[in-house]
Amino acid sequence: MTKITKTDAEWRQALSPEAYRVLREHGTERAGTSPLNLEKRKGVFACAGCGKPLFNSDTKFESGTGWPSFWAPMSPDAVATSEDRSWLMRRTEVHCADCGGHLGHVFPDGPEPTGQRYCMNGVALAFKPGGAD
Repeated sequence: MTKITKTDAEWRQALSPEAYRVLREHGTERAGTSPLNLEKRKGVFACAGCGKPLFNSDTKFESGTGWPSFWAPMSPDAVATSEDRSWLMRRTEVHCADCGGHLGHVFPDGPEPTGQRYCMNGVALAFKPGGAD
């Protein structure tokens, strides 16, 4: 259940067309296009839709997939998941727990300590250097 609700018109006004396509229409940005792939500074990756802190930079790793990847969210209640059966596959879709925005998918092929790979669309994230506000 999402905590932040907006009308479609409000989301369209608040987000860029690409962020709207990904966050609200469950789209995927092209691999390798996000500047966040190269982000190495300490900080927090937040939802681009509502600003909720989602991932700490300490959990970011280079997965080689072309999308920012993390081995764990900041807290268990930062993200929510649901089953995604599109593209003739079964995957676990990851959403912002506050606004319900589509972030990407999580796969069981990440590094220790969790073994998880949260493969996120960079356009669905906003980087805040140094930490959360």
